[in-house]
Amino acid sequence: MFRPLRPYQAAVDAAVAVLFALVSLPYELNTSTSSSYDIGPVSAIPVVLLMAGALGLRRYSPGLALGVAWLGAIVQMGFGRGPGFADIAIFAVLFATAAYGSRLVFWLGFTSVIVGSGTITIYLFRWAFVGSGALSDVPTLIFVLLAALFALGLSWTAGALVRTAMRARANRAAQSRAEEQTVAEQERTRIARDMHDIVAHSLAVIIAQSDGARYAAASDPEAQAAALGTISSTARSALSDVRLLLTQLRHSQAEGPQPTLADLEQLYAQVRAAGVELRVDVDPAPRGEVAASVQLSVYRILQEALTNALRHGAPTGVDVSLAWHPDRVDLRVRNDVAPVPDGAERRTGGHGLIGMRERAQLIGGRLDAAAADGVFTVEASLPTGAASENPDPLERSAR
Repeated sequence: MFRPLRPYQAAVDAAVAVLFALVSLPYELNTSTSSSYDIGPVSAIPVVLLMAGALGLRRYSPGLALGVAWLGAIVQMGFGRGPGFADIAIFAVLFATAAYGSRLVFWLGFTSVIVGSGTITIYLFRWAFVGSGALSDVPTLIFVLLAALFALGLSWTAGALVRTAMRARANRAAQSRAEEQTVAEQERTRIARDMHDIVAHSLAVIIAQSDGARYAAASDPEAQAAALGTISSTARSALSDVRLLLTQLRHSQAEGPQPTLADLEQLYAQVRAAGVELRVDVDPAPRGEVAASVQLSVYRILQEALTNALRHGAPTGVDVSLAWHPDRVDLRVRNDVAPVPDGAERRTGGHGLIGMRERAQLIGGRLDAAAADGVFTVEASLPTGAASENPDPLERSAR
C-alpha cells in the first residue's frame, strides 16, 4: 500500500502539498456556494487541506491519496461548493494511481474516472440549475460529461503510459542482468574447466615423476635428477597457467596467450618424461591457419586424454592420431587400461570427460570416450571451417 520513497522525494512532495495549499486557499475563499448548510468562506479550508494532502500522498500511497481525494470531493459537494482551484489535485492523484499504484489501485483509478465524471456532471447540473438554470438542457449535460471523461481520462491514461514505460525499462534491466549472469556463469565454467585440465595434468606428471625419483634414488642418481627437473618445470608451467586464470578472474579481459598447436610438443615431452611411451601420428597435417578456438580445444582435449592415460592406463604406451581435413579435425587417443587392484572399484566418469565433451560441443563438434576390450579410446571430431568464419566466445577469449 505504501511505496518506499527517497528522502528528497518525500521532501519534494511535502513541499509541493504545502505550496499548493497556500496558492489554492485564496481562490477557494472567493468561490461561492449554493448550499443551505453554507458556513461561509471557512468551508474552503477542509477542502483545500484534503486536496493538498491527497497531492502530497500521491506517490507514497496512491490508494490512500485516491481515498483522500474522494473525501475532499464529498466534503466540497456537501458544502455546496462549485469547482475550484483545489480540484486540480484530482488530476495528479489519478495520474499517480495509474503510474505507481498496485493492480487494484490501478483499476480503482480507472473506475474513479468513470464514476467521477458522472458525479461531476450530475453535481454541476444540479449546482448550476439551483444557481441560474444555465445548464438545465440535455445537450449541455452530455457536453459536460464528455469533457469530464476526457479530462480525467487523459490524466489516468498518461499515468498508464508512464507505468508501461517503467515496466519496459525494468524488464530490459532484468534481461540485461540475466544475460550478464549467464555470461559470468559460462566464464566461470570455462575457467573451472581450464583449472581442472591444468591441475590434473600437472599433478599426474608430478606424481609419476616423484614415484620414479623415489625408486631411482639409490640406483640411478642421474634419473632422479632428471625426474626432479621435470617436476620443477611442470610445476612452474602449471603455476604460470594458474596465475593466468587468476588474472581472468580479477579482470573482465584477461591478458596472456592460450595454448595453441605449437604447445603440443611440450605437452608430449611432459608425458614422455613421465615414463609413458607416446606414439603420435599427424596425417594429414593442418593446411593454413587454424582458428584459435579449435587449437585451444585440441590442446585441452589431448591434455585431458593423456592425463587419464597417465593415471589409469597400462604401461604399454599411448597412441595419438590427428587428421586435419579441410572442414574438420579428427582426433583419437588410445591406451590400454591398467588392471584394477583387488577390492577396488574403477571410476567410470569424472569432470575430465565432461570437460572434454563440453569443449567439443562449444565449437560444434562431438566427442566419444569409452572402454572396450581393455582399451580406452577417446575420439573427437571438431569442425574447422565454420569455427574460423564464426568465432565463438571461447575463440574471442583466446584471442
